[in-house]
Amino acid sequence: MNEQADLAVVIVNHNTRELLLRCLDSLRGGGLDELDATVWVVDNASSDGSAAAVADRHDWVRVLESKENRGYAAANNLALRGAGFGGELKGDKRPYRNALLLNADTEVPRGALAHLVAALEAEDDIGVAGPKLLLPDGSLDVACRRSFPTPEVSAYRFTGLSRLFPHSRRFGRYNLTYLDPDTPCDVDSVVGACMLVRGRAIDDVGLLDERFWMYGEDLDWALRMREAGWRVVYRPSVVVHHVKRASSSQSERAAYEFQRAMWLFYRKHYERQTPRLVHAMVLAGLALKGGPKLLREMRAAARQAR
Repeated sequence: MNEQADLAVVIVNHNTRELLLRCLDSLRGGGLDELDATVWVVDNASSDGSAAAVADRHDWVRVLESKENRGYAAANNLALRGAGFGGELKGDKRPYRNALLLNADTEVPRGALAHLVAALEAEDDIGVAGPKLLLPDGSLDVACRRSFPTPEVSAYRFTGLSRLFPHSRRFGRYNLTYLDPDTPCDVDSVVGACMLVRGRAIDDVGLLDERFWMYGEDLDWALRMREAGWRVVYRPSVVVHHVKRASSSQSERAAYEFQRAMWLFYRKHYERQTPRLVHAMVLAGLALKGGPKLLREMRAAARQAR
């Protein structure tokens, strides 16, 4: 059996230089030395000198520079392939046992990574583990544990019922707002801002779907892993801090891509089994939220499918 390292950490960055440096500082001081780990930073065509700053301050980090912003999923895959995931090397031949997707706008307290790896490896059927994410004001980042956005669950969000009745097991299902945030549980998905994935689960389902430019790729990955028999778990004993939308808030495209991701996810996983009337309502809601650009893409896809 070949000796494998514990962890490959992948951080995608786009014009968040100072936050990225703080994230790397936290990793260096946050117990990264407790693990046999390598950190990869993929710079997605930043214009703020991020890549040069990382190379200057953190020469222990492997920096990959993309000349164009190909999106979050593609950038993560670039490093994951470099770390030996999603290719011909599988099982014990792969250099790393696990991979961690980590946002540049996170800060990792001491011991958090080691505890999260221990939580993942404690049970052989866990494919994905996520921590409790806290926003700068100390509140919970509710995206850190989610149900899949089925047509029913999405309708509760679209109509505002999830906000009106957050403690309802029916209406609060997307962000699981009816559950105690300090209780560990199995979930449909955690969030790609801090998502630890077992290498064998990646062997089973492949890398992230690059059709998702930003948003939705983590949901899709988790669904594919659950379909392959892997559990996805939320472990609030591990806490990571998250600024949230530091990069996407700078981009008008991000708002559009969120709705496009919901359409791609629906089309890929739910469209075929959705009744026609419900299907029409889903498309209408997506077009209303996504605007003319998404409507044009949806119409083009429908024409191609005929």
